[in-house]
Amino acid sequence: MGLGVSLVMVAVGAILTWAVTAEVSGLDIRVIGVILIVVGIAGFLLSMVFWSSWGGPAQFGRGRETYVEERPVERVVERRDVVE
Repeated sequence: MGLGVSLVMVAVGAILTWAVTAEVSGLDIRVIGVILIVVGIAGFLLSMVFWSSWGGPAQFGRGRETYVEERPVERVVERRDVVE
């Protein structure tokens, strides 16, 4: 579950908890809303914890690696004739 899905779950849970006044027999819409909020927050926190495995900052884990290709050094020799 990514960050976007987690935020959508929290938003839908908040709407079901505080904005919907309808009643359904056998279901408590407020409880479903609270469950969605809790699962969304848990998913958000887990996404932040495992961010480094998806390419997050290097200080939190593996990070990105840079490869530098080494080339042989060309020597340029300049010859000067000195006239005295």
